[in-house]
Amino acid sequence: MRDFLRRLSVVFSSGCFGGLVNSLVVWVFGAIGMTAALGVKIAPGLTATYLYPRIVWGGLWGILFLLPYFSQSTALRGLLFSLGPTLVQLFIVFPLKTHQGVMGSGLGFLTPLFVLFFNAVWGTSTALWLQLFRKGNGLED
Repeated sequence: MRDFLRRLSVVFSSGCFGGLVNSLVVWVFGAIGMTAALGVKIAPGLTATYLYPRIVWGGLWGILFLLPYFSQSTALRGLLFSLGPTLVQLFIVFPLKTHQGVMGSGLGFLTPLFVLFFNAVWGTSTALWLQLFRKGNGLED
């Protein structure tokens, strides 16, 4: 049980790190006008209200990293696991919570590609942080 709780806390905190990196990348893309230049209305402000839930959800999604799949490939693992939050964002959050249509159609034609990219940033940064943490603390599986 102690080992499971240790592993759970490590993947959760790694997912939180990934959530922070993802949030900062989304914010930067909006702040420099990259999303707007490509016709996508995603440009959040850098506030606690924006950051906090994204960091927590990043940690919760990080629990996927307890699964043993693709443990030999950090990048592949991060990309694979990033598909979960991508699908939820596109098919649940956008249409039901933010009322922006399926796949965020109300935010612009290229929205799904940005969501896929931003969540890939979450997945790879989470996987890399987890790998660095495990190596630095002698916790390799």
